[in-house]
Amino acid sequence: MSPVLSGVLQLLALVVVLALVHGPLGDHMARVYSSEKHYKPEKWIYKAIGADPDVEMRWTSYLRSVLVFSLASVLFLYGLQRLQGILPGSLGFSSIDPDQAFNTAVSFVANTNWQSYAGEQAMGHVVQTGGLAVQNFVSAAVGMAVAVALVRGFARSRTGELGNFWSDLVRGTVRILLPLSVVGALVLVACGVIQNFAGIHEVGQFMGGTQQWNGGAVASQEVIKELGTNGGGYFNANSAHPFENPTPFSNLFEIFLILVIPFSLTRTFGRMVGNLRQGYAILATMATIWLGFTALMMWTEFAHHGPALQAAGGAMEGKETRFGIAGSAIFSVATTLTSTGAVNSFHSSYTGLGGGIQLLGMQLGEIAPGGVGSGLYGMLVMAVIAVFLAGLMVGRTPEYLGKKIGTREIKLAACYILITPALVLCFTALAMALPSPVQSLANSGAHGFSEVLYAYTSGANNNGSAFAGLNADTQWFNSTIGIVITLGRFLPMVFVLALAGSLAEQQSIPGTRGTLRTDKPLYVGLLVATIVIVTGLTYFPALALGPLAEGLAS
Repeated sequence: MSPVLSGVLQLLALVVVLALVHGPLGDHMARVYSSEKHYKPEKWIYKAIGADPDVEMRWTSYLRSVLVFSLASVLFLYGLQRLQGILPGSLGFSSIDPDQAFNTAVSFVANTNWQSYAGEQAMGHVVQTGGLAVQNFVSAAVGMAVAVALVRGFARSRTGELGNFWSDLVRGTVRILLPLSVVGALVLVACGVIQNFAGIHEVGQFMGGTQQWNGGAVASQEVIKELGTNGGGYFNANSAHPFENPTPFSNLFEIFLILVIPFSLTRTFGRMVGNLRQGYAILATMATIWLGFTALMMWTEFAHHGPALQAAGGAMEGKETRFGIAGSAIFSVATTLTSTGAVNSFHSSYTGLGGGIQLLGMQLGEIAPGGVGSGLYGMLVMAVIAVFLAGLMVGRTPEYLGKKIGTREIKLAACYILITPALVLCFTALAMALPSPVQSLANSGAHGFSEVLYAYTSGANNNGSAFAGLNADTQWFNSTIGIVITLGRFLPMVFVLALAGSLAEQQSIPGTRGTLRTDKPLYVGLLVATIVIVTGLTYFPALALGPLAEGLAS
């Protein structure tokens, strides 16, 4: 079987399985967030944290709860890393330096999981399982909670109440993420992913000599890493490591885990607003972009010119032979179009245009399908922008799901789409203008610029992957990327929740013959065009200096 045909069949199998799961999982999540019943374990959690799950919150209270919980999580994870040297199960590793502990704490709490360290050489079992894995669950649940709050803003009328954050957080963790993770971990263990608490031991090498390896609860962390679109790997090689991703089947299964909740949340959206066709329109937009990016990535990696690449059947540099170009390309697009950051190949080794596709996927806002929760609320903000542009073209007050998009709503949506590019471009320019950050580059020219642009794009969009040529374990990058991660995660949430509160206060209005139908293919095309054009206008000059220049020169 040709590698290209193999890639097409893998993609087709992925689409079929995602389609089969879409309805049942999406409906289940809608029931979870609409239920008034509390399970007994959930009641124990509410009692332990002193929260009343039945109190409705306005957007300001919801936001305060998100920020307070996230701040407490950062402090806990930072303290755990700083105390690692005296904790049991540390495997002899010392405490993490302050700047790196700060960077790691904020990145895992922000669902970014940026890693400027090698996990198997820095983190013991307690930090990995009691710190990082826990944040993989709750940071994903926070994103889902904010998305559901925005959906309630569209669904509710003449009330500023958006639900209860603590209830949404606990239910998302207990009823959705935990059950799926248990099943997924069993599948990964069956595929050969390790799951133990072994210490450091010597392993013989084929060419002689030995190498040190430590075990860990890898399968249980790997599954929520992908399912929660987190991305932080137990090992430095991430999902290219055979202990994390041993076979082509496990590779395809991990891609499925990355995509399943973000795509299924569109069904949840349609069910909660009482119009499944609206959910299908958002799904079609996400799927169109995802399939288009995947096709482009496979084309540029298979068809790149050059005798060495043609002899190898394509651009195999930096890719695992057990996955090949197709399995690597599909994984790469899935992880950069979501806020996952997991890698099964080295993104820095892709062709110039391939690296540009990865960058653009993150720069779209990671909305196709995007991160768990963040992809849906990002896409809904873009839907508001698209409706506003359509209203300008026909001279009519824009409406979306029975809510008028007025001055306040469009200002909040505009702030949402501007904050991330501002962080990326300003910090990239600052890093390239200073001598100290430039010394961290392994490459000069266009590729060196792409390394820095990729780092801040990844941080601001809560992705966490990187171009490997950049040495990010410095005080400058640990500190500035940590700042970008924090602002890139929580400032957009401020605008999303404010938008949700504004929408929930409105009276729903019935559609008329002049209302733009937002569940039709015409609107899907408008939404796709809005996303691509807005992003292209924002990032094109930076992309032209980096991956486009490199790709056209090769």
